[in-house]
Amino acid sequence: MCECVCVWSMNVAEEGSGDGVKKRQSRGRGGQRSGQSGGGTGQRAGHGGQRAGQRTGQRAGDGGQRAGHGGQRAAGMSERIASCGSLCDSSTNLLLQYCNNDDTVSASSNMDIDDRVSHLEQRLQLQEDEIQLLKSALADALRRLGYCEEQSQVMQSGGVHAAGRRPLATTASAAPTKVRQLLQALPSRPLSNGYTQQKRLLSSPSSPKKEVLQSIKRKSMSTERLTLVRREMGAESRSRTTSSSSSSGGKGKSKECTFNAEDGYVRMFLRGRPVTMHIPDQQRESYTLDQKVALPDHKLKLQWVYGYRGRDCRSNVYLLPTGEIVYFNASVVVLYNTEEQQQRHYLGHNDDVKCLSVHPDMVTIATGQVAGNSKDGKLLAPHVRVWDSVSLNTLHVLGMGVFDRAVTCVAFSKSNGGAFLCAVDDANDHILSVWNWQKEKQIADVKCSNDSVLAAMFHPMDANLIVTCGKSHINFWTMEGNTLSKRQGLFEKHEKPKYVLCVAFAQNGDAITGDSSGNIYIWAKGGHRISQVVSGAHEGGIFSLCVLKDGTMVSGGGKDRKVVLWDHDYRKQAEMEVGESFGPVRALAEGKPGELFVGTTKNAIIRAAFPDTLTPVVQGHTDELWGLDVHPSMEQFVTCAQDKQVHLWDTNSHQPLWSKTIEDPGRSAGFHPSGAVVAVGTMTGRWLVLDTDTRDLVSMHTDGNEIISTIKYSPDGNFLAVASHDNFVYIYAVTENGRKYSRVGKCTGHSSFVTHLDWSTDSRYLVTNSGDYEILFWEASSGKHVTNMDTVRNQAWATYTCTLGFNTFGIWPDGADGTDINAVCRSHDGSLLASADDFGKVHLFSFPCSQPRAPSHEYGGHSSHVTNVAFLHDNSHLISTGGKDTSVLQWVVA
Repeated sequence: MCECVCVWSMNVAEEGSGDGVKKRQSRGRGGQRSGQSGGGTGQRAGHGGQRAGQRTGQRAGDGGQRAGHGGQRAAGMSERIASCGSLCDSSTNLLLQYCNNDDTVSASSNMDIDDRVSHLEQRLQLQEDEIQLLKSALADALRRLGYCEEQSQVMQSGGVHAAGRRPLATTASAAPTKVRQLLQALPSRPLSNGYTQQKRLLSSPSSPKKEVLQSIKRKSMSTERLTLVRREMGAESRSRTTSSSSSSGGKGKSKECTFNAEDGYVRMFLRGRPVTMHIPDQQRESYTLDQKVALPDHKLKLQWVYGYRGRDCRSNVYLLPTGEIVYFNASVVVLYNTEEQQQRHYLGHNDDVKCLSVHPDMVTIATGQVAGNSKDGKLLAPHVRVWDSVSLNTLHVLGMGVFDRAVTCVAFSKSNGGAFLCAVDDANDHILSVWNWQKEKQIADVKCSNDSVLAAMFHPMDANLIVTCGKSHINFWTMEGNTLSKRQGLFEKHEKPKYVLCVAFAQNGDAITGDSSGNIYIWAKGGHRISQVVSGAHEGGIFSLCVLKDGTMVSGGGKDRKVVLWDHDYRKQAEMEVGESFGPVRALAEGKPGELFVGTTKNAIIRAAFPDTLTPVVQGHTDELWGLDVHPSMEQFVTCAQDKQVHLWDTNSHQPLWSKTIEDPGRSAGFHPSGAVVAVGTMTGRWLVLDTDTRDLVSMHTDGNEIISTIKYSPDGNFLAVASHDNFVYIYAVTENGRKYSRVGKCTGHSSFVTHLDWSTDSRYLVTNSGDYEILFWEASSGKHVTNMDTVRNQAWATYTCTLGFNTFGIWPDGADGTDINAVCRSHDGSLLASADDFGKVHLFSFPCSQPRAPSHEYGGHSSHVTNVAFLHDNSHLISTGGKDTSVLQWVVA
């Protein structure tokens, strides 16, 4: 069609030649210019058609080429059309009109080709969004199928779960058979969660699945050989929920236990100090030290993680297309569907997770962790794990032996399909490194700053541009080959803040920063100078910025605890204030239309909507956590921590029924047998009693001025024992259903602080442990020390929480120093024993556990020392608490 128009214009030119030579001469130059203009326009149209044809189809490209040929022919016959230059211009306009109407090519000399390309890129982005939605729908469908099949198996197997109990959450264990078949249709996943397979399985993520499956089959091996392979690769994992038949601590051999059959005792040694434990008469004849002990029939499965790490991390809350929010606490990455009240857990890490990034495909996730030490003294190297949020399988592990201290920032590139990943090491030089994560290959690295680096992000339109910010700096890094060159951000006449706390990008490519002075600076795309300022956007620091899909922006303040909505021109549109109990804003993520998720420094996540809707969905403690006890008859438990908070939790809704702030840091807790009140011990010697219905203060007392390490009511509810770090146990008579207290005795005899205590089933006696490994017995009514072991040798105990005793000493690993085990708890049916150790592990033993180094199932999830464990009243769940990681984990007993 374009060629026909040009031919028609030339025919008209020929017809106009009869007007004479003079007319042709007078218009010759003008006609020549017109012809040249037409030719040039045609050539531009041809080029534009070729460029558009690469994106929109061959038809546009062919049309552009024909237009170019027509223009060239018109230029070659310039003298013949001298008298009809205006007609030639008209024909060119007809050409432009046709090409525009047909949406195939842009041939106007005044139209910017970049605009057309931008339009096509937008269309391409829409198609990518559609593909992303399809992926998300598939991910959600697979998740739901797995959940349904899991529930079907639970209902068929029965076991310890009650018929109406809340469904199990999904962990990173293998999916049910049918869903696994569906997952195999997804891209090959060389690594299963928490385990590094043979290296050749890592080299080619795109290799055929049949070969991978055959290779996995060929490399099927025992647990011992798999452990050997992992050690050889330097990536031994400790965090996956696994079972172990050995509890060896690896600290060196200790003296072997001895058994005295005549006197009826077993003697073990901790730090060379003997600990004597008397055997009940009914077991004296049959007991031997070499008797084999079986692993418990039951296992644990992580169901719920309480809390979120917002106190010292940032940019760590995201909403996935499946409706799940992803965040982390301790060494667990949580995927939480707030509407369905279900959690899934990625358990590939073996120490604190510190950073998180979601790939542009919204399925692949990268998380970085800190360095740590295993219980056998080996270094746990900091690294980045890239994993699949559908299958929860590890895809790649980056930086083993490269990072020094901790990976504190991680981010995927955007404009090149997420092919690159950048990470910042929290070492002295704060090394910034860029990786081809699919090849597990480092591309470039550079010393970033001597000062702390708080954020690192790729520019959304340029995969070779990275922005980092932190203490007194913002840097723009350009990657060329394997080098990174820096341009330092210039504040010029503007106030230079002490910290640049966060960075985001506007839709036009401008960088936006929030700083410790409460200002928002806009840095023009491609530059390193400030182009616009929003002064005093917040009172105090701005910890988070989030650009929404509609181009508006929200900012989160520290000191003022405000979330502010800004329009495209950075004019304030709305604001709301987060409650003081939740703390300053730490992270922001866009939720469903009109919603936000707000992470706070007090380890809470809130669902928010303007103007003032704030609903907490995740809550937790913010300081070291030790106090734990379970309700005697309901699915509830209480925790207290050094953050001066007491929470009463419901294990079905996974939310606190109430929270109360107390005057002193909390350390221990104990329910009255009626459940009407709960006693809370503090770090200052003060202890108080709270009503469990109203959380009102019922009674308050002080015994000494040191830590109340444990506080426990007698089984009949008539006594309360208060164990202190001042080496004493204070005994109180309890009346009026736990509302009135009077001290009746003081147990004196320990030479070190008291660590644990248990009551006899008849409420007549107490047994206590101390920091120097003593086991002492007491009369409850008087506090008198019982020295005749025959009096208590056959005594039945209501609970077993003492870590030293004949029925529990098998929990101690070889070479233990006496502080490795922080807590122990027997199930209420007397079949299981759980322990909490210093290496972030929960162990499950058979009870009684009276053989040295008894075998156990071992479970990770905590990243700090596990401080306490307790079984719910019906033995269906186990609750564990972390110390420095401040987390609470809820396990199903299966």
